[in-house]
Amino acid sequence: MPTTLKKLRLHGFNNLTKTLSFNIYDVCYADSDEQREAYIAYIDEAYNAERLTAILTDVADIIGANILNIAHQDYDPQGASVTMLISEEGIAAESLSNNATPGPLPDAVVAHLDKSHITVHTYPETNPQTGISTFRADIDVSTCGRISPLKALNYLIHSLESDIVIMDYRVRGFTRDVTGRKHFIDHNISSIQNYVARKTKSRYQMVDVNVYQENIFHTKMVIRDFRLDDYLFCISADDLSPQEHQRIQKLLRRELTEIFYGRNLGRNLEFMD
Repeated sequence: MPTTLKKLRLHGFNNLTKTLSFNIYDVCYADSDEQREAYIAYIDEAYNAERLTAILTDVADIIGANILNIAHQDYDPQGASVTMLISEEGIAAESLSNNATPGPLPDAVVAHLDKSHITVHTYPETNPQTGISTFRADIDVSTCGRISPLKALNYLIHSLESDIVIMDYRVRGFTRDVTGRKHFIDHNISSIQNYVARKTKSRYQMVDVNVYQENIFHTKMVIRDFRLDDYLFCISADDLSPQEHQRIQKLLRRELTEIFYGRNLGRNLEFMD
């Protein structure tokens, strides 16, 4: 189990590296070639490099980082990347909090940080055999010093269409206190879930796999409520026959389950409820 840490008085710079790897998946059903092309076009427009840059700029602001450089690129035929280089803001240390409480929600692409960075890459794809299309966004926030990426979780979850969220948080390296003693973590954490708002957690089923002695924390989330209309692109559930309704719902549930558990389902495995 995690130990309780007192406030540290450090010797020199805090050179602990805190890295949050954040993957989100959006799943939909697009039956025809035209629908699949429309879905990819929608994703490319909704998550182009310009919008991703705006999202990561907000992330830097939330965690108290100063952006030093930004590189971004839209790809042909699809996808986008943003990278930021960031540094710790020149603000009072007391205002930089690692407390295990949720960060802010949004009010309504590569960036470079000084020894820290934020990156995002998008991966839209379709399966012409089943009609299932997925969109994945990989976001990495790596910070050095007192600032922590965990405060940006709520904003990221709500800024991106997230049916499934997979998060890894790890603290690497060590820093020294004024007595010369090494510290391999500088804040209390028992679960990534502590940084997710209650309203957000109520929408998802959540599973933790944590390795406390290695300062590794892993949380997976999958949306609780399944409404078929939320997963149909260019069509409505009312337009489907009962047989088609059942078939498409089974395909979508299988896709969500396989992504959540990270393996293909055998014939005898059950879908998640």
